[in-house]
Amino acid sequence: MKLTTLTLFITLQLQIKLHSLKQSKGRALILGAIVGGGCDEDVEKLRKFARCIGLLFEVVDDILDVTKSSEELGKTAGKDLVADKTTYPKDLVADKTTYPKLIGIEESREFVKKLNMEAQEQLVGFDVDKAAPLVALANYIAYRDI
Repeated sequence: MKLTTLTLFITLQLQIKLHSLKQSKGRALILGAIVGGGCDEDVEKLRKFARCIGLLFEVVDDILDVTKSSEELGKTAGKDLVADKTTYPKDLVADKTTYPKLIGIEESREFVKKLNMEAQEQLVGFDVDKAAPLVALANYIAYRDI
């Protein structure tokens, strides 16, 4: 694979987003696995699941921000695209970089499908009934009106 400037930029953006994700839900999931007696492999699978759904939430939020009205969202639509509205250091980007802005809406939707599948793959091997709420959570995040 040839690394282009865009590929490197997207990779950097992914790293920034992964680093800046709110991990409180992920921590709760991991703590639950540890307290529940999960082995290291189970804890790691749930850690990966949490990372996937965290990023999944961010990508879907980016899509909704450019495809829905303020009334539909219950918040100001398009505010992620406003100059100087950034969660990153100002010297890295002039305005908030979103997935639809970087790779387009359709590609962002495909990325959502990939992240949802990757999240759910982490649950293979767990009791199906016990994993069902996590599967439902991933699907809810992925398909919340995009």
